[in-house]
Amino acid sequence: MSGNMIGKVFDNRYELTECIGVGGMAEVYQAQDRVLGRRVAVKVMLPQYASDHEFTQRFRQEAAAAANLQSPFIVNVYDWGQDGGTYYIVMEYVRGSDLKTAIKQRGAINQRKVAEIGAQVCQALSVAHNQDIVHRDIKPQNIMVQPDGNVKVMDFGIARAKNSVMSKTSAVLGTAHYISPEQAQGKELTAASDIYSLGVVLYEAATGTLPFDGPDSVSVAMKQVSEQPIPPTQVNPSVDPSLESIILRAMQKDAGARFTTVGDMKHALNDFLAGKTVRVNDEPTRLMPSMYNFDYEDDFEYNYDFDYDFEAGGMQPDDTTVMNAVNGAHAGGQAAGMPARTMVAEDAEIEARRKRRRNLIIGLVALAALVALAAGVYSWLNRTETVPDVTGLSVDKAMLKLRDEGFEVGTQTEVFSNNVGAGMIVSTDPPIGSHVAPGTVINLNVSKGRDQVAVPDLAGMNAQQARDALTAAGLKANEGAALHSDTVPAELVLSQNPLAGSMIDRGATVTFVLSLGIESVAVPNVMTQDEETATNSLRNAGFDVEVLYDTSKSIESGKVMAQQPQAGEQLPKGSKVTITISTGVSKHTVTSTVVDTTGAQSTGATVTLSHETVEDGEAVSFWINVQSDYEIVSVADSNGNDYSGTTSGMMTNIERDTQLIVTVKKEEKKPSSSSSSSNTGGNTDSGGGNTGGNTNNAADANANTTVNAAAATN
Repeated sequence: MSGNMIGKVFDNRYELTECIGVGGMAEVYQAQDRVLGRRVAVKVMLPQYASDHEFTQRFRQEAAAAANLQSPFIVNVYDWGQDGGTYYIVMEYVRGSDLKTAIKQRGAINQRKVAEIGAQVCQALSVAHNQDIVHRDIKPQNIMVQPDGNVKVMDFGIARAKNSVMSKTSAVLGTAHYISPEQAQGKELTAASDIYSLGVVLYEAATGTLPFDGPDSVSVAMKQVSEQPIPPTQVNPSVDPSLESIILRAMQKDAGARFTTVGDMKHALNDFLAGKTVRVNDEPTRLMPSMYNFDYEDDFEYNYDFDYDFEAGGMQPDDTTVMNAVNGAHAGGQAAGMPARTMVAEDAEIEARRKRRRNLIIGLVALAALVALAAGVYSWLNRTETVPDVTGLSVDKAMLKLRDEGFEVGTQTEVFSNNVGAGMIVSTDPPIGSHVAPGTVINLNVSKGRDQVAVPDLAGMNAQQARDALTAAGLKANEGAALHSDTVPAELVLSQNPLAGSMIDRGATVTFVLSLGIESVAVPNVMTQDEETATNSLRNAGFDVEVLYDTSKSIESGKVMAQQPQAGEQLPKGSKVTITISTGVSKHTVTSTVVDTTGAQSTGATVTLSHETVEDGEAVSFWINVQSDYEIVSVADSNGNDYSGTTSGMMTNIERDTQLIVTVKKEEKKPSSSSSSSNTGGNTDSGGGNTGGNTNNAADANANTTVNAAAATN
């Protein structure tokens, strides 16, 4: 696949963003979990294994088993599945680099760090072994060293449970440089196989070199079975003999001579780290029987077989590989290592048979030599190199490293990266870890920094418009809880975070909040409250207040006698509420005036009032006394009421200051007659005078009666 699945989304959830590793059986991608919004690692099975029913069945069973392994030193398996015929495992994304890269960069590692790494791997393997799961592919490429120095073991993808229905197979799965002798021979594996592989890893970490190497997987596997490693102290004299003894015991050819459990190996490593005496089994190293141990007495059948693909360029020792067992026993033959029977010299037939066998062996050995020579020549002609890890390096340093390792540098393509700084290498094509021919052109993908976009201004938009604007900008939208606003109309964007114009990563989330409009509140009841209390209550509720004043017979002066709108009515905050404050009961003054027809004040009459001060709606009685030489022209009050034709009356329902106006005029005198007439007139006048006098006396009596009656009424 060579990283060509970037951009693919498995099960509409896991989006592959970057190829971060290539192995012999799978590729590993960095991916984004769209559901949980986290970064994960996705291991994708290579197509040639995806089409193998037996392998995919084991993949499904063992991925499920690996998901149950919980340890701080094991990479968590979150999920696994199959999408469109492609099988994948979703794992925890671990920052750091694998132990193999560290060894390549530094050579031999500090031996205390080697012991710490070994102890942590033992702890991880103990969790698996306690569930009867054998890892089967322990190698430094599967041990991730985190920035804090702790490790995580990964790739239980080919781990096999002891009780699995797939537990017996003649195929060997593993990496030739690290597989145990029994694994190379296709035997059933136990936890001791992982101990051997860990011993090889610690050997390489402590010395900077592999204990066994060769041109291809088969030759390396043969050495695992038949050769003893050079003691680490002979390769690196600084290795402590105690650490050497731990490593060599773990690498015993006989599984029974190794540590009984990874727990025992962990205790030995911890003792070394604590400066204690390290005790390992003093039993001498036992050699496995030779892989060419023939029985010369019985019929010989050569049964060594391996699958070497000359067209594909052979198997790479560092790849996790499927290969045939190095040494398989003949179904009907005698097992290797059985003692030979004593040859009877006298038996000519036996001697002849031996001669035939010797000839056959010589022929087979010659044939094997020719095959090995041919394989070696082909391997040399078709040798490959691993594309080194140059991620995070500057372009100049990456080019120097690639050229030092025999590669050509091709094009440089700028790409966005949220993890790699601008000007640094993000990835290569072919991908890092790929096995390619020497001198291959390696193209570089160079980071141009984070892919950032400007946040659009969402002000004045409704919800759908805001979502559309964010999507067009390459951002995700999140609608927060709506809030009231005195300035922004309802259903429009009130605020946003981050602010408009901010630069953020493409694909980041922007939250916007819609307005609910002006908040409506109920008008509080302020009736009968004093002016200050009522005003404060309304203002605290969010209203403007208008104050009016008016009289009231029923409401005490200074108290609210009316409010508008009424209490309980819902109004937007900021609305105006009018209150009317009582000034109490109103009192009015009643006066009178007498004028003659000329408009000047006159003494031709006097007016008597029953009250000079009255409250709203009360009445006042009046009496008019006219002089003898005057007469009344009109009687009216200042409110327009007419009382003419009477010398007494009552002004009712007085609601303001009122004046009673009496208009009079002087009577005209008649001319005198002759003397006789005078006498007569005198008599008449005399009589008339008496009569008039009597009349006036009667009028006064009536007036007194009216006054007394009005007084009694009041």
